[in-house]
Amino acid sequence: MALSVETESHIYRALRTASGAAAHIVALGFTIFVAVLARPGSSLFSWHPVLMSLAFSFLMTEALLVFSPESSLLRSLSRKGRARCHWVLQLLALLCALLGLGLVILHKEQLGKAHLATWHGRAGLLAVLWAGLQCSGGVGLLYPKLLPRWPLAKLKLYHATSGLVGYLLGSSSLLLGMCSLWFTATVTGGVWYLAVLCPVVTSLVIMNQVSNAYLYRKRIQP
Repeated sequence: MALSVETESHIYRALRTASGAAAHIVALGFTIFVAVLARPGSSLFSWHPVLMSLAFSFLMTEALLVFSPESSLLRSLSRKGRARCHWVLQLLALLCALLGLGLVILHKEQLGKAHLATWHGRAGLLAVLWAGLQCSGGVGLLYPKLLPRWPLAKLKLYHATSGLVGYLLGSSSLLLGMCSLWFTATVTGGVWYLAVLCPVVTSLVIMNQVSNAYLYRKRIQP
């Protein structure tokens, strides 16, 4: 028996709501898990995984979920208000990422180790640089008069696409970090697989939100 369009719509919205709620929980839970594992303050390096997971798992996920019509925690705010909260969260994520990057560079300098010797390090640097460019591009959307020659609709499309790429870069860096000697020496077995699943889950939710709620809508418009 075929479902009516209205029933399918209700099911789809329920699934979007459930997946958004799962993303909130997973993003926060993963960050807390890494913080407990790293014990920030126990060493200089201990701050690196905490700050990077805070940036790319929690803050960046929350910054993008702000625009979710089903699972945003700030649905009562206007679009403009949510845009400003999004920018603040992204800026905080960038600051945490820059600090995390700086501390691991200092840590490697103290140990005399080479920089960017792993895929994790390269992906992490690229993700941080991309986040910096993304925040800079966001200024043009907050103050469109700064870019009068660019149509606002195109700026939003480019920003959404670039933001999704940046988020996936950050998630890839987290995944590669979980393959590091530091992480695998402590986390093994089923717990390791559950940890790896966390950025995968949040990435799928964010990809669905951006592509369906924004990019797909833009694509079908004449």
